[in-house]
Amino acid sequence: MADSSLLHRRPWAVIQHVPFEGPGSLALLAAERGLTLEPAAVYAGKALPGVEEIGGLIVMGGPMGVYEAEEYPFLHAEMALMRQAVERNMPVLGICLGAQLLAQATGGTVYKGTVLEIGPGTVTLTEAGRSDEVFSAASAALPVMHWHQDTFTLPPTATLLASSELYPHQAFRMGRMAYGLQFHLEVDEQLAAGWAPHLPPTVHLDGPACTQIAAAGHPVLARFFDAAIKLQTEDVR
Repeated sequence: MADSSLLHRRPWAVIQHVPFEGPGSLALLAAERGLTLEPAAVYAGKALPGVEEIGGLIVMGGPMGVYEAEEYPFLHAEMALMRQAVERNMPVLGICLGAQLLAQATGGTVYKGTVLEIGPGTVTLTEAGRSDEVFSAASAALPVMHWHQDTFTLPPTATLLASSELYPHQAFRMGRMAYGLQFHLEVDEQLAAGWAPHLPPTVHLDGPACTQIAAAGHPVLARFFDAAIKLQTEDVR
């Protein structure tokens, strides 16, 4: 049986697909809990760690599509790593592209939707979302940042946690600790400033919008880390 202190010392891998899509507030929340986030910049050719080297896995967003994996072969490696992590009941958080990769890796199908969903908005929690260990920290109408057109079918064993008017599959859970979020909650001022040059000129994520999403998102992301630590502690008893 593994030593819980060893599990907590293992770094969490944060897979980044572009320089401006970093972990945002996830970095602070992890550090507050004594967790180390180790970036894996696949856009710069950084190799992925093995599943046995990490304590958790976070996969960020990016402009490429899952169906472009032949053009971006690192996506195949990411999905393999995500499958291994899910099979081991490890904590996994996929955000935007990361959620699509998690869906595809666990039996769903990613495809381009009919409408671009971008800018500050909301998602509505399902009944399962309202009772979920992580999302119960949020209100039923959760402020988020949308930035996608691709969407996905729900994996067969997934639990749907949130939907929006445009896209019904916005958040899901696989098992106890693998979460896919089609939207962004990790917004902080630095991340928002880095996104600004890449957003359409009509989309603004500053001032009140950034503050509102951050205030709503931090408790959810904090609960994710807390639940992950709790699960790992239980598993080594």
